[in-house]
Amino acid sequence: MTDQMPKTSKVKKILATRGLAPKKKLGQNFLINRNIADRIVTLAGISAQDVILELGVGFGALTGLLAERARQVIGLEIDRGIINWQQEEGNLPANVTLLHQDIMKADFRQLADQSGGRLRIVANLPYSISNPLLFKLLDNQDLVAWAVLMLQKEVGQRLVAAIGTKEYGVLSVLLGASATVTNLMTLGAAQFHPRPKVDSVVVRIEFQPVPARVAAQPPHDRHVLKKLVNAAFQQRRKTLLNGLASLDLDRQKIIELLGIVGISPQTRAETLSPAEFVNLATVFAKHLTPINGISTFTK
Repeated sequence: MTDQMPKTSKVKKILATRGLAPKKKLGQNFLINRNIADRIVTLAGISAQDVILELGVGFGALTGLLAERARQVIGLEIDRGIINWQQEEGNLPANVTLLHQDIMKADFRQLADQSGGRLRIVANLPYSISNPLLFKLLDNQDLVAWAVLMLQKEVGQRLVAAIGTKEYGVLSVLLGASATVTNLMTLGAAQFHPRPKVDSVVVRIEFQPVPARVAAQPPHDRHVLKKLVNAAFQQRRKTLLNGLASLDLDRQKIIELLGIVGISPQTRAETLSPAEFVNLATVFAKHLTPINGISTFTK
């Protein structure tokens, strides 16, 4: 097993002596358990030819282990202090490239070109950016093969939620329409420094390549689907008719379009499957104003 990962006492010392106290605004919680790190990397199923994009390198809990299994690791880290420490220590393997970059501002297309193909992502995410990053993955799904993410347990539960449950919502539907989500493991707060107030989960999100998506569902505009799902769940206790009334359509037209796919206007959003929302997107697309003039259809 790699020895790149600092022990808890060393992490605390580095933070204290280098003025790198975990920053609340960055949501920094550093993984400190070697065995857990090794298990996460093992469950990720990395091959020797993979180029891995690690989001949030921190003190390298996962980085060295990823580098042992992958051809190359490209690590993004927003904290310049940590980047400086990593460069001064110089103890990361030669096949690791560190980039000082904000995950949310990263150009996934450029990173995919640099990786030589669809992105394979591993990340210990700050809880504060979990939802924004998940939506960024959805917006860039054609560029992403899979992502293994450490998330707040509550967020992870939404991704694998069953239809009709209180956890089932926008992310459940949008990921269900384009990916397979697997819950790999649950982590207690004691595995991190500082300890978060909640438990975490590790999930694997595997995006279906475009040909597989086409075979499984009708071609649809992803922007329309997102707009439709957001409207439907905006006030989840309302009927679908009342939820979709926030769209720029009159109620009679909404009833007519729902009837085309055999869905009652009195249905509630949490009872519809991702496939049913995709069907709705195909019939609503011609009647909704394009978002920012963008119309991106699956091919």
